[in-house]
Amino acid sequence: MSNGFAASDDRLPAYARLRDTLTARIASGVWTPDKPIPSEARLAREFDVSVGTVRKAVDGLVDEGLLERRQGSGTYLHAPSFNASLFRFFAMRDGDGGPLSIPQSKMILRSRADAPAEASKALGTAKTIKIVRLRSLQDQPVLFEEIYIPCARFEGFEALPDTAFGPLLYPTYFEHFGVLVKRATDEVSFGNASDAVAQQLRIKTGDPLAVIRRTAFDIEDKPVEWRIASGSAHGFRYRSEIK
Repeated sequence: MSNGFAASDDRLPAYARLRDTLTARIASGVWTPDKPIPSEARLAREFDVSVGTVRKAVDGLVDEGLLERRQGSGTYLHAPSFNASLFRFFAMRDGDGGPLSIPQSKMILRSRADAPAEASKALGTAKTIKIVRLRSLQDQPVLFEEIYIPCARFEGFEALPDTAFGPLLYPTYFEHFGVLVKRATDEVSFGNASDAVAQQLRIKTGDPLAVIRRTAFDIEDKPVEWRIASGSAHGFRYRSEIK
């Protein structure tokens, strides 16, 4: 297609077609959050359009949350912070009472597995890689997680070396597979601990649990992860501010 635009509707204005093209470039992993994207002038030359057209396309991606402008530094890929997002539901602090830190993660399992019905429905496939993790704060287990990701998007995940994993999975998704998690939805419910979960969390079988089901989506709004995280209900909290 002329101007190097990705395939899109020719009836769309140039800025909209450029926005779609830049979205495809983001999805391909060409740009990373730690370096600014090319300048508007450079993009204008590359696509043979005006700087104003580029600015309007970039403005749209900023509004959508895919890019962010940093004063005096440039425009960057916006990587949402999910550092302690699940832990907003739990009254857990370090021993000094300070802010929440990123909990430690222990990888218990990662292997190919058929997803359970709920995960399969959320992801649109039963062919998944299952991840089981235990997350702890100061050696105290806080969350037990079962996570499912589609094999088609994460080919080779189960074979990655242990050094590829830190306390957070989303950076690994992006760095190794070009999958950028843009948003996630969390659903909270309550249940009782099974023998297996109780053993991992060091609580009693049948103790009350807070259960968080999360579906995470990439920049094209396609589901890329489903997880169920369980923690002791004794530490659960919920806060809502209405204005």
